[in-house]
Amino acid sequence: MTSLKNLKYEFASVTVLRNIFSDRVLSLFYNFLNCNGDLTEKISIYSEFVFALQKHSGLLSEYLKNALFEDENEYIILKAKNKGIAESILNNLQHDLKILTLLSDISVEDIREYISYDGYLPCFENEHIDFSECYFERAEKVGTLGYGIFASNPMFKVVDTEIVPVESSDSITVDEFVGYAEERKTVIENTVALLEGRAASNILLYGDAGTGKSSTVKAVTNLLFDRGLRLIEIRKDQLLFLSDIMGKIKENPLKFILFIDDLSFNKNDDQFSMLKAALEGSASVKSANSVIYATSNRRHIVKETFSERSASDDIHRNDTVQELLSLSDRFGLTVYFSKPGKNLYLEIVQHLALRYGLDCDDNELKIKAEAFALQRGSRSPRVAEQFVKNEKNKQ
Repeated sequence: MTSLKNLKYEFASVTVLRNIFSDRVLSLFYNFLNCNGDLTEKISIYSEFVFALQKHSGLLSEYLKNALFEDENEYIILKAKNKGIAESILNNLQHDLKILTLLSDISVEDIREYISYDGYLPCFENEHIDFSECYFERAEKVGTLGYGIFASNPMFKVVDTEIVPVESSDSITVDEFVGYAEERKTVIENTVALLEGRAASNILLYGDAGTGKSSTVKAVTNLLFDRGLRLIEIRKDQLLFLSDIMGKIKENPLKFILFIDDLSFNKNDDQFSMLKAALEGSASVKSANSVIYATSNRRHIVKETFSERSASDDIHRNDTVQELLSLSDRFGLTVYFSKPGKNLYLEIVQHLALRYGLDCDDNELKIKAEAFALQRGSRSPRVAEQFVKNEKNKQ
């Protein structure tokens, strides 16, 4: 049995991992240990602790492990930057990890004995973890496993200039695609170069709508997550914050795709110059551990009208036009996703029919799929998926 009487004193001396011990779950447990009220109050605080823990699966040891791996503490930050760590920090960390290990051993029977109560107490799950061993082992792999918010999430977005995880991020894998193998290969090889510290290019993925440009980037992220890749999606109107975002990840040992989906500009967009500076490697907008991947339905991602082209108020009009149209050329790689031909379209339909469990005669499936594409005015992987889902809903 774990001595809860001594544990409450240990709680008070936490330093390096203080953020973990200050969260709601462990704060409630600390309040329970220090409660001087009557039995009813003690049981109430303990029950509130179990209630809070149940929102995180109810397994205390697993909750502690996730909280530890996602904690941004002084030790792991210095470790990630490959900087020296003071002996005092290491000693304090060892002490804090010892407490987490003790917490992974407590049981409802320990609680019952601590408050001298024989009645029913809410249950929770727990199993022993040597947190000192598992944490220092993980810290040696911080360059691929990450820490803080980047420890367990593959994809992120920007909210008010802050980088936050995407809840229920797209779990698509490269195995789910049919066709476009060469296009995916180009993206994968370039991303692997980034992970391996070799020269990697920014990529523009352009082509027809629904051909899998965005899905390719997300699938590559999932494929290479365990090798230290993360994706941060940035809206076009957030490009003004690009230098701030790069500054926040600049010293992180992980590698990042800064992803801009469905990119296009009007000639007067303020965001144009910020992206241009990033693509050209400006010192103010640069991060060696990141690349920019953008998707667009247009090869030239700056929209221009004929009336603008004929305007005469710019004495260097030709130079201006060339600057606008050449933005796409500033990407080191361009990958074109064309509409699939009839044979590839039907191959995609058959593949999706198997995945979704659609029961249909093969010839009938092809006839219906082609008719559906004609109604929509195009063939694409997206149209193929819409067709299969519609047919599946009818069964």
